[in-house]
Amino acid sequence: MYLQVALASLFVTAHCQTKVVLTNDDGWAVAQIRAQNDALKAAGYNVILSAPAENQSGTGSNSATPTPLTEPCQFDSCPAGSPAEGFNASDPRLNYVNAFPVDAVKFGIQTLSPMFFDSAPDFVVSGPNIGFNLGPGVSGSGTVGAACEASKEGIPSIAVSGESTSSKSYTTLQSDPNSLNSLASEVNSQLTVKLVNALLASPARPVLPSDTILNINFSPVLPLLCPSADDYKFVLTRLIPDPFHLAKDVNTCGSDHLQDEIFVMLKTLGRCHVTISVIDATTKADVDATRQAAVLDRLSSILSCL
Repeated sequence: MYLQVALASLFVTAHCQTKVVLTNDDGWAVAQIRAQNDALKAAGYNVILSAPAENQSGTGSNSATPTPLTEPCQFDSCPAGSPAEGFNASDPRLNYVNAFPVDAVKFGIQTLSPMFFDSAPDFVVSGPNIGFNLGPGVSGSGTVGAACEASKEGIPSIAVSGESTSSKSYTTLQSDPNSLNSLASEVNSQLTVKLVNALLASPARPVLPSDTILNINFSPVLPLLCPSADDYKFVLTRLIPDPFHLAKDVNTCGSDHLQDEIFVMLKTLGRCHVTISVIDATTKADVDATRQAAVLDRLSSILSCL
C-alpha cells in the first residue's frame, strides 16, 4: 500500500532532526499550511505534511475511512479519480488524505512517519487555522481535533490559529507575496516556529503532560502595527471564561487566575498578542494548575504579562 511513497522514502537520508507531522483542517493546498511547512523546514525541522484533500473546517474529531476523489482536490491540486491518499509528485512529503483532519494526522503518524522517519514523530503541529479557535467553540474545530488525536496517540501537539487570512491557494505565496494573506501566513508561521523552538528547547521529556495540548491563537497581522513575528507577545491564558474566579490556575503574573483567551484577544486587538491555553485532549477543556505549570516552565523564556 502506498508503494510510491514507500519507494521515495528509501532515498531520504536519516538524520537526528526533530521529526514533525504538520496537519490542518483547511486543506493541504492552502497558503497557510505550505508557509508553515517552509518555515519549519527552514528552522531545521524534519517535516511531513499530512492534511485533508479538501477544506474540512468545523469537523471536530470526526473520523471516516478515506475514499478516492470523485472531484478534484482543493484548488485543483489533484485530479478527480485520485486515490484516497496521495502526494505531491515533486515532493512526496506533501500528502493529502480524502477524509477528516483526525484521519489525516493518523495517516501522518501511523503510515508516513515510519516511512520517512523510521519512527514515530516527535511533535505534531496542527494549523495555522484560518480564523480564531477560541473558548468553548474549539470542540468543533478540526484543527483542535487533529491535535487532540495526536496527543491521544502519545505525540505532543499544538493547535494554532490566526486571524487576517482567508482560503487562498499556496501558489499565491509566490504570485502575490505582498498581499495581507501572504504576509499573515508568513508571520503566523514564524510565530509557530518560535513557540515550537521554546517548547522543545529543553531535552527534558515529556514535552507536554499526558493527554494535553496547547490551543494557540494569533491576533491579526496588521501591516502598520504587527508586521513581523518579533512584534508579538506570548500570553498564558485559559480556554473557558471564569469571571467569578472559581477555578484556581497556575500562579503567574501575580495572580492564580489566568485571563481567558477570548477576553485577551478582544482586549488586545491591534496589540500583537499570542494566547496560549493548556487544554485536555479528551475533554477539550482547561486542565488543572499542575499541568498549566508544566507548560509555564517550558515557555517561561517567551511569556509576557498583560
